[in-house]
Amino acid sequence: MSFLLSLLTALISIFIFLNAERVEDDRSRLAVRAIAALIGAVAVLSSLFRTLIVIPAGNVGVVDSLGKVSEPPLNPGVHLVNPAARIVNFSTRLKNVQETIEATSKEGLAFNINVSLQYRLQPQKAVSVYENLGTDETEIVLPRFRSIVREVTANYPAEAIYSTKRQEIASRLRRQLSEQLAPLGFTVEETLLRELQIPERIQAAIQEKLKAEQESQQMAFTIKKERQEAERKRIEAKGISDYQKMVSQGLNAQVLQLKAIEATEKLAQSPNAKVLIVGGGQRGVPVIFQVDNAPSEPAR
Repeated sequence: MSFLLSLLTALISIFIFLNAERVEDDRSRLAVRAIAALIGAVAVLSSLFRTLIVIPAGNVGVVDSLGKVSEPPLNPGVHLVNPAARIVNFSTRLKNVQETIEATSKEGLAFNINVSLQYRLQPQKAVSVYENLGTDETEIVLPRFRSIVREVTANYPAEAIYSTKRQEIASRLRRQLSEQLAPLGFTVEETLLRELQIPERIQAAIQEKLKAEQESQQMAFTIKKERQEAERKRIEAKGISDYQKMVSQGLNAQVLQLKAIEATEKLAQSPNAKVLIVGGGQRGVPVIFQVDNAPSEPAR
């Protein structure tokens, strides 16, 4: 519309300029021509500039020429377009949607959960988004986002959502949102569970249960460690017993007598030995020897 107005203004200015001869006063005639020329020049430049369009960084442009949308979309930069066309810019930057959603857990407990969705428009699908969804994609994205959050959290108990399954739930949200939004022209980058708001009494009960589970796990670890120590001692005792049994089987009367004789010989050779008590003879009575290893005095 602005292009047509500029063009019409330029034509009127030209018409006035050409018909300025009818003005009798020379000074007035020059003034009319000057004003008409200035207005015409501005209108012509405006019409020319309408054929050039600049798409800023982080955006793509969709060309709507009197209801007909052109493919492909315009990438960032300067483009020569139909001056009568309408250019609709779509941001391709990462968008963050943060919502506090009322949901329920697997056991039916109602709670509020704060979730963030980070997504971006696929540039090559900007024309499809414009034709099917319009310029405000949040009208489509947000309802699906809320519905999927409620659907996923309903499969988990409140304890899991509060503590142990947060990362698993976030991954499942991201996967299901990608399946829903990718065909529409959007890429889901991340979903984040920010805060879970549940009644204080339920929160206290969950914390007590988690504490009890941790203590139980610690006790199970201690019992396992004690059992391992008992098994180690049992194996050690069995090894000592087996060794003693093996040694006792290898000792008989002859071996013991030989060891006794060897010990007696070493003791008899010692300079400190004075009296030796050996065995008990045939009747069990000890045999006593007086041993004197002191050096004898030389003869005079």
